[in-house]
Amino acid sequence: MLWLAVLAAGAQDVERNRRYDAFFLEAICEQEKGNKDAAFDLLRHCVEIDSTRSEAYYYLARYYEALKQRDKAFGYLQHAAELEPDNATYLETLANGYVQLRRIPEAIDVYERLYALKRERTDVLAMLLELYEQQEDYDHAISTLSKLETLEGKSERISYAKSGLYTKKGDKRAAINEMKALADQYPNDLNYRCLYANTLYVNGQQKRALAIYDKILHEQPDHRNALMAMLAHYNEQQDSAHAATIIDRILMNKNTESSDRIVLMRQVIGESEHAGGDSTRVLQLFGKQLDMPQTDADLALMCASYMNLKKMPTDSIGRVLDKALAIAPDNAAVRLQLVSFAWQADDRKRVIDLCRDARRYNPEEMAFYYYQGIAYFQEKQLDAALNAFHNGIGVITSESNPDIVSDFYAVMGDILHQKHMDREAFAAYDSCLLWKDDNIGCLNNYAYYLSELGRDLDRAEQMSFRTIKAEPKNATYLDTYAWILFKQGRYSEAKIYIDQTLTCDKDSSWVMLDHAGDIYYHAGDREQALRLWQLALERFTEPADGDEEKRAVLIRKIKLKKYQKE
Repeated sequence: MLWLAVLAAGAQDVERNRRYDAFFLEAICEQEKGNKDAAFDLLRHCVEIDSTRSEAYYYLARYYEALKQRDKAFGYLQHAAELEPDNATYLETLANGYVQLRRIPEAIDVYERLYALKRERTDVLAMLLELYEQQEDYDHAISTLSKLETLEGKSERISYAKSGLYTKKGDKRAAINEMKALADQYPNDLNYRCLYANTLYVNGQQKRALAIYDKILHEQPDHRNALMAMLAHYNEQQDSAHAATIIDRILMNKNTESSDRIVLMRQVIGESEHAGGDSTRVLQLFGKQLDMPQTDADLALMCASYMNLKKMPTDSIGRVLDKALAIAPDNAAVRLQLVSFAWQADDRKRVIDLCRDARRYNPEEMAFYYYQGIAYFQEKQLDAALNAFHNGIGVITSESNPDIVSDFYAVMGDILHQKHMDREAFAAYDSCLLWKDDNIGCLNNYAYYLSELGRDLDRAEQMSFRTIKAEPKNATYLDTYAWILFKQGRYSEAKIYIDQTLTCDKDSSWVMLDHAGDIYYHAGDREQALRLWQLALERFTEPADGDEEKRAVLIRKIKLKKYQKE
């Protein structure tokens, strides 16, 4: 009977395991297909079939976590780890869960169990070290570092960390002995000797530490760590004279890293500003260092920033930025600053050259195309300007600055108009206003050129009106609006705005005066029209291309004392 009962129980276990495995496998398949609801139901059925198997609990924990039922999720995860205490995956997941919940003692216990399973796992020891330090359990933290040392061998990193923990614990002797053992093991390594001296220094044995620093610097005068340690000592003692000597030694060493130079120059600048702001020593140090080979542009950029702070001439700052650019020719910010300086100096050739080189190193930076195009435009090299703008349009994206893109198209429109390509010019103006519908300069030029052609005068009037609303005392915009009203035959209104134009610009151009004469003539004041035409002719000095014909028309008006259509 007993034997039959055992056989029956065994058969039931086999059947239960078979059913569990079948449902669990189906759950995983549904999960892979993305059918999470079906997988969830199947996994719950697995638990009902056999509550002693861990896999379903582990996977269900993930689902409950996704459902924001964190307590239930964590309970299932704990249960899975209890059912299979040697499963490293369960333990690691559980330990991470404890850490996230800030339940550090439980996390430490699970990580220790995990380490006991696989004693070669340095990542687990590193986590234990971090947790023990959080708990200020320095004894266990030191013990953990010793285990790491057994696996990895003695090293600066581990010895330094152990020494620091001994210092926090208050065991100065052990802290010193730890670094002494490292220095003794590698007697020819000056870095380890310096670390030993540092430990002596922070643990109250300054004389012994300083003696070691002196010995290191006797053997290797430019030893970085020893020099930095001596500098820290002199700073602590407020011995500025000796500190300055050490700083000079470090900065004038060709092997000093750029990051150290930056840190020390910040200190020098800070002391200089505190003492009154005399820039002499600071600039001398910058100059000497910049005469040495540089690995990066950081020091030159710092020097330029300091010179800018001191409001030094832009040509002096520019020379430093040139050095930065020679080191890092792809530094767009530096080149843009140089372009800005050249622009301020009205050095268009340099603007063009800088932007040409920039397009090799920073082809995606739209500003260089813009400045180059403007410089060419001002130099009256219209084809070159147009080429620069066309290339710039090629790098425009949805993230581009609308103001710059709008100006791109606006200037292109002006160039195309000068080339007598009105259809293309107006298309460029339309693109400009799509990017920025209140580009006042574009609105004015677009409106004026339409009026000159006698086209779309109603639209031209609307655009021009927006400009005088924005800048009601701008003589150029007032003149455009008055001229459009004249073209529409609205002479009385035109006279009001041309009077405002002449009031706002006491030294009006011949074009404005010519417009004023035409408007006054049609408004019925022919004597004033003649005076205005004569004044316009007096101011007609250096005619631009195409203006000679207008001058001839102006002369006929004066001779005939009558309006002449161009």
